[in-house]
Amino acid sequence: MSQHDYDVVVVGAGFAGLYQLYKLRALGFRVRLYEAGAELGGIWYWNCYPGARVDTHVPMYEFGLEEIWSEWNWSERFPGWEELRRYFEFVDRKLDLRRDIQFNTRVSGATFDTAGNQWQIELDPGETVRAKFMVLCVGFGSKIFIPEMKGLERFEGACHHTARWPQQGLDFKGKRVAVIGTGASGVQVAQVASREAAQLTVFQRTPCLALPMRQQKLDAATLAEWKKGYPERYAKRRDTFGGFDFNLLEGSALAVSDAERKAKYQELWDEGGFHFWIGTWMEVLTNEAVNRTAYDFWRDKTRARIKDPAIADVLAPMEPPYPFGTKRPSLEQGYFEIFDQDNVRLVDLNADPIEEITARGIRTRSGEQAFDVIVLATGFDAVSGGLTNIDIRGTRGQTLKQRWVEGTRTYLGMATAGFPNLLYLYGPQSPSGFCNGPSCAELQGDWVLRCLSDLREKNIDRIEATEMAEAVWGQIVQGLGEMTLFPRANSWYMGANVPGKPREMLNYPGGLALYLQQCEAVADKGYEGFALDREPVPPTLHQGQPVFEVARLMAALQASHAADACAISPENENAGGVA
Repeated sequence: MSQHDYDVVVVGAGFAGLYQLYKLRALGFRVRLYEAGAELGGIWYWNCYPGARVDTHVPMYEFGLEEIWSEWNWSERFPGWEELRRYFEFVDRKLDLRRDIQFNTRVSGATFDTAGNQWQIELDPGETVRAKFMVLCVGFGSKIFIPEMKGLERFEGACHHTARWPQQGLDFKGKRVAVIGTGASGVQVAQVASREAAQLTVFQRTPCLALPMRQQKLDAATLAEWKKGYPERYAKRRDTFGGFDFNLLEGSALAVSDAERKAKYQELWDEGGFHFWIGTWMEVLTNEAVNRTAYDFWRDKTRARIKDPAIADVLAPMEPPYPFGTKRPSLEQGYFEIFDQDNVRLVDLNADPIEEITARGIRTRSGEQAFDVIVLATGFDAVSGGLTNIDIRGTRGQTLKQRWVEGTRTYLGMATAGFPNLLYLYGPQSPSGFCNGPSCAELQGDWVLRCLSDLREKNIDRIEATEMAEAVWGQIVQGLGEMTLFPRANSWYMGANVPGKPREMLNYPGGLALYLQQCEAVADKGYEGFALDREPVPPTLHQGQPVFEVARLMAALQASHAADACAISPENENAGGVA
């Protein structure tokens, strides 16, 4: 058992962890990063399934560091996983990150030592390190979710979750392939398998309201012209809802004519990516009537691409299966057309549920079908699962998992009472799932850097969220959520995809701009709502204070919003089958 001392231990080598390592090291902190994978990239080490690619356009999906983007050129607007790996290799060479990273090392547990105000961190295999602060950057999709399926262990063919795909790859050519799940990875795998497999069967529980990606090849001349505006585009991120270089529209979608509204929808549709989702009117996410206009536009565009009306009814039903945008839309490249191919079959799990996995394949109510490969595109214990998967024990003898058994409790989506000197990025009750990942990594990450620097400057050894601050922040997150349509869908945004997980708004739904204002106000007031060296900085609750004032006004805002509550209830969505 070897022991080392660090100022900060960072967990996870994705965008957030690498940014922390680079910046903390530049600030003079003794820092070490531990990564369970064999290389940099976080989820882009694990995501190597056929067709895996980002759903955020460049230059938003990269570091906003000029020393990186000034020299790096992408080949596509939405890069694939191979190019993402080459990008992280380039980042490593430029920033010299690897010398402070230990790969193939999983942080299995941590215990806070109250006498020394430091974390004792257990590594797998068999090493213990000490650090004053621990910053968790494990991402919102690090703990995979595989639903209970009878007989899964008996299957004799190849069976892999998309986020644990064999690093050496898996060939679909001439194979009988089953894809279970129609989220982002399911859509991407199916598009590739439809071109290579002898037979592809897609098992769908809930329709995926996928949007056109609008892929684009990029050349040096195009990128050189784009880069002239990169500083402005990166600066714009902090003032938008989702950390992109575009924002939700102001005003009311019902204040314009039907023709004007459809023209705007068409413009956003043609732009591709997430523009039709979080570049449209805010009311699409808060008002049932407006949401229905967006769904109807999506439905009509999609059904026009599907030849078989019966298949169209399953993929793009006339009535919305859930409010549009309340599940993260996937981006597709010809996904809906694959179901017109002779080698592709669609199984609606609501009508023909899976009964068991057999040695040969999958048996549904209508009978058994043989497969060579089963792809589990069943998602994650998202947002909180990566954190609770580590045996982190605070000052009260509880693990973080035990502390959150009845629901997540955080302050600013970055800290929890009873767990001093522990901060986490892209976690629950932060913008995470609604926000561009690299934007959160840098902008939320800058707050952590400021906090740790301020504590060092003032010789403060300990910082801990207070229970009162947790309660207030929870009211803000859940209250804002109730003003939207997100609770009307059984999504991972609500923790509803994992049986037994508390159903709650897991992501801060007020947008990145408002979130950053609230975080900065806390820091400006000497870290209001935190206990510093055991003494809390009490909330003032005065008029205009962004964090606590929002909570005081929440009841009134909820009451005024009640008239616009969506009539689509969570019970209307079938909760059986698999994701």
